[in-house]
Amino acid sequence: MKLYLSVDMEGITGLPDHTFVDSSKHNYERARKIMTEEANNVISSALEQNIKEVTVNDSHSKMNNLLIEHIHPEAQLITGDVKPFSMVQGLNDTYDGAIFLGYHSRADQPGVMSHSMTFGVRNFYINDMAVGELGLNAYVAGYYDVPLIMVSGDDRVAEEAKGLIPNIVTAPVKESISRSAVKTLTPKKAGELLHKKTVEAIENLQNIQPLIPPKSPLLRIEFANYGQAEWANLMPGTQIEPNTTTVSYQAKDILEAYQAMIVMTELAMRTTFS
Repeated sequence: MKLYLSVDMEGITGLPDHTFVDSSKHNYERARKIMTEEANNVISSALEQNIKEVTVNDSHSKMNNLLIEHIHPEAQLITGDVKPFSMVQGLNDTYDGAIFLGYHSRADQPGVMSHSMTFGVRNFYINDMAVGELGLNAYVAGYYDVPLIMVSGDDRVAEEAKGLIPNIVTAPVKESISRSAVKTLTPKKAGELLHKKTVEAIENLQNIQPLIPPKSPLLRIEFANYGQAEWANLMPGTQIEPNTTTVSYQAKDILEAYQAMIVMTELAMRTTFS
């Protein structure tokens, strides 16, 4: 059996604010160590359950946060930027299940450091369904018929996961007080929880169905201001919906929609406010 692990940072144990997830801030190096330990908790637990291969994709910011010298030696690491499929790079139909570790809730919802890819996005929609990073990434897994079997992060992303995928196992390692304050487990206790939940998720794998994406999905991105919509609209095939900051793109499948999302959000980040 093969397991795919996508590791974000905002949902890692004990991390309350941007000083832990921004590489220029003073708490970042502390956070990298906790992030790596948390990934190792899941990897080692999976290997104990007859998982023969674990691929870990570093999925935060420039995607070079995990400390390779401390990652479990039996895992394979995908690291660095640019990746054609970002947070789900390398995921394909050879995997039996996926786990999303350190995830956070979507932009328009409460939760620790909630956002959707960039801070210029208010909402992603696939057809008329609002999704965040969790939902988009789960759809890509579903395209390959791979079930998302477990999500860890704060209590808010756990609720989001349960709303998307029946029977999914969640591991809430912290409770959101506000967008930048948490009540959290210690890393040791979080490690115990992650071990227990990883075992439970693998044992429960047959009871969790993939999140199958719609065929020919319409991707719609609602941006924070019109300037961002204008930049995103430079991508061929897009259009700005009248009297909104929403840009739409008709995709042939979820993979094309996902890459369109990456291009549109990267363009939108060029917006200035001067």
